[in-house]
Amino acid sequence: MWGGRFAGGPSAIMREINASIPFDKRLWREDIEASKAHVAMLGRQGVLTASDAQAIAEGLDRVAAEYETNGVPEDWDLEDIHMTTESRLAELIGPVAGRLHTGRSRNDQVATDFKMWVDQAMWQAHDDLHRLQEALVKRAEEHADSIMPGFTHLQTAQPVTLGHHLMAYYEMFERDRSRFVSAAVRLGECPLGSAALAGTGYDLDREFTADLLGFAKGPTRNSLDAVSDRDFALDYLHAASTCAIHLSRLAEEFITWASQPFGFVQMPDTLSTGSSIMPQKKNPDAAELVRGHAGRIIGCATALMVTMKGLPLAYSKDMQDDKPPVFEAADLLTLCLAAMEGMVAGATFRTARMRQAAELGYATATDLADWLVTKADVPFREAHHITGALVRMAEERGCALDQLPLKDMQQVDPRIDASVFDALSVDASVAARKSFGGTAPDQVRARIAEAREALSMEDEE
Repeated sequence: MWGGRFAGGPSAIMREINASIPFDKRLWREDIEASKAHVAMLGRQGVLTASDAQAIAEGLDRVAAEYETNGVPEDWDLEDIHMTTESRLAELIGPVAGRLHTGRSRNDQVATDFKMWVDQAMWQAHDDLHRLQEALVKRAEEHADSIMPGFTHLQTAQPVTLGHHLMAYYEMFERDRSRFVSAAVRLGECPLGSAALAGTGYDLDREFTADLLGFAKGPTRNSLDAVSDRDFALDYLHAASTCAIHLSRLAEEFITWASQPFGFVQMPDTLSTGSSIMPQKKNPDAAELVRGHAGRIIGCATALMVTMKGLPLAYSKDMQDDKPPVFEAADLLTLCLAAMEGMVAGATFRTARMRQAAELGYATATDLADWLVTKADVPFREAHHITGALVRMAEERGCALDQLPLKDMQQVDPRIDASVFDALSVDASVAARKSFGGTAPDQVRARIAEAREALSMEDEE
C-alpha cells in the first residue's frame, strides 16, 4: 500500500503492532455501506464514469456477500478492514477498484464507519433499556401495595412499597436512555469527504453522501476536527458507564435481597448457579457478573479518555486503539441489560418477608415523631428524643413499636394517647407518603401509568 515511499517492508513487530484487522473487521458492514455511498456520489458528480461507479458498487456487493457467508479474512499485511475490502474488490473487478479511494482517506473513512457503528450501538442500548424498563414497570404494578423496608446506610429507615423501589430504577434507566439519545443526535455529522485532514480538491457533494448514510445534521464543517474527533465514542462510553453503574446498583440489591439474612427475593434458576461442594447453594452469579462488568465498562471509558487526552490535530495512530474499548463496552452492556431484564422479570419477591422486616425494623419511628409534632404539639427535636426512647424500649423487649402497651408509652411521655396506634402501622405510614413522587400506593400507580404511556405499553387485561 505504501511501498512507493519505503524500500523495505515492515518488520514482523511492525506488522503486528500496526494491524487492526483482528478487531476493526467488525466495521465491515459500515465500511461497505459508506464506500457505496461514496462511489455513488463520485459517479453522480462525474468524478467517476457511470460504468466505473456501477462496477465498483456491484463489486462491493459481492465482497459483502462473501463477508456475510465466510467472515472477514485476517491478512495483517493489509492492516485494516478498509484495505482488506479494497484488496478483495481489486481481485474481483480489477484495477478500477483503485478509483474507489478517490477523494477520501482512511482517516475520514474510519471516522465515518466508526460513527455509524457507534450510532447503532447507542440505539441498541436505548432499545434494550426500553425492554428493561417495561419489565420494571410490570413488576412494580404487581407490587404497588407490597410493603418493604426502605433503607438509608443499609439500615431500616421508613417503610416503602416494592413498586416504589422498582420504579426508582425505572427513573435511572430513563435518564440513561436520554443520554444515549442525545449522544446519537450529537454524532449526526458525516466526516466522509474530509479526506486525510485538509479536505480535497475533487468536486464532492458531501451533503449527498451524508444524506445517503443517514447523517441528519449533514457533513462535518471542519476537516481537521472531522478526522480527529472521537467525542462520539467517548459519549457512548460515558453513557454506557453511567448505565452500568445503575445496573450494578440494581444487581447489588438483588444480591443482598437474595441472601438468607434478608430473604426478600428468590432469583430465577436460569440466572443462578450452584456450588461444586455445597449442594444447598443457589448463587446469584448473573447479578454478580453484572456488578463486576460495570468496572470493566468504566475501565473502557477511562482507557479511551487517556488515549485521547494528549493528541494534537489531526489523526494519530494512537486513535487505532479507540475501537477495542468501545466494542468491549458495547458487548458487555448488551449482555448486562439482557441479564437484568431476565432477573427483574423472573424474580420471585417474598413480600411477606419484606413486610415482616419493615415491621420489626422500627421503620415507623419517623411517623411516631410526626404524630407527636402534629397531634401532641411537641417540638420536633423533643419528639425525636421521645421516639428514640420508645424505639430503645421496643428493641429491649424484641417487639415492634405498635406492640408496645399504651401505658408503657405514656411512662415515656404522658401526652401520648391511643390514637398514636393509627400512625404506627406500616400500612398507615406508606399511605401517608402521598406527596408527588412519594411511596403511597396511589402515587406509585400514577407514576406507573405515566411510565406505561411514555413506553407505549399496552394495558394488560
